[in-house]
Amino acid sequence: MSKIQAFTALGARLKEYFSIGEKAPIYPRMEAALERASLHNAWFDRDNCLFALQHWAECLTQEQLQRWLSAYSFEGKTPKRVALILAGNIPMVGFHDLLCVILSGNKAVVKLSSHDTVLLPFIVQELTEIAPEIGEFISFTQERLTDFEAVIATGSNNTARYFEYYFAGKPHIIRRNRNSVAILTGKETPKELYRLGEDIFRYFGLGCRSVSKLFIPRDYDFAPFFEAIYPYHTLLDHQKYINNYDYNKAVYLMSLCPLLENGFLLLKEDEKYASPIATLFYERYDDLTILSQRLEKERELLQCVVGSKEIPEAIPFGQTQVPSLTDYADGVDTLAFLNSIN
Repeated sequence: MSKIQAFTALGARLKEYFSIGEKAPIYPRMEAALERASLHNAWFDRDNCLFALQHWAECLTQEQLQRWLSAYSFEGKTPKRVALILAGNIPMVGFHDLLCVILSGNKAVVKLSSHDTVLLPFIVQELTEIAPEIGEFISFTQERLTDFEAVIATGSNNTARYFEYYFAGKPHIIRRNRNSVAILTGKETPKELYRLGEDIFRYFGLGCRSVSKLFIPRDYDFAPFFEAIYPYHTLLDHQKYINNYDYNKAVYLMSLCPLLENGFLLLKEDEKYASPIATLFYERYDDLTILSQRLEKERELLQCVVGSKEIPEAIPFGQTQVPSLTDYADGVDTLAFLNSIN
């Protein structure tokens, strides 16, 4: 069985779970993994884990995988051991890197984040049950990485500096903190603003593709925005989210910071990009062209820019959390990098 066929079969196995539920052979194993994941990390609740898994079920089709890989040639390459140091901020966040390494004919040495130790090993177990030979290409370790020829590491800005030093002698991709922003014009429809809520609240705003800041016109009225996102008030059912909301609100009020809020989201005017959980920063603009030029200069700080069709190259509302196979983190083509390793 080819690697593409193996991942296609994995996608089909996941789709069975979503289409026929309890009748799917994977059902009891999936349910157990979902429960373990949420017990290990309260941010990995059932809804968000299922969202991530369903997204991958839809991506792992033979047609999509072949179309994606058609731009590259890996024939005649000797497999290299590629260390993957994964983030753990959202469920399955490292799966794309693992997919790239395996489909490029290399071997993955995976170091999991302590926050995400359940779902990826579960998916790999399902994959190796489908195609046992792939087991030779994937290993997990919690030990210090020593035997590898290239590395893809994801971490904070602080750990990235350490990674840059430690892996200086190896081919590497080092990923740092990034944030996503949305540009509003005041002409958005209620449906577009509701979809923006998905970009903001999915994974509790913990992903680098989660919108953490709004850019708004000088005279913007927040009332339609608050009305459109009200259905997301079910976040109040999540204890860790509401604890963060209450804590950040108290800190801002004690600091006499002006706030807008609707009971489950705080809006604070701030020039920074990275906002705390349950908080959305905003900044006013006067000229859309000048704003676009600024964001272009600060591209290395941003993962996604969300907006309507009149915003050049903006991602449509509601689409940040469903990236395609060609949407590489930080805009760095992982397959091209793996293909360049000698």
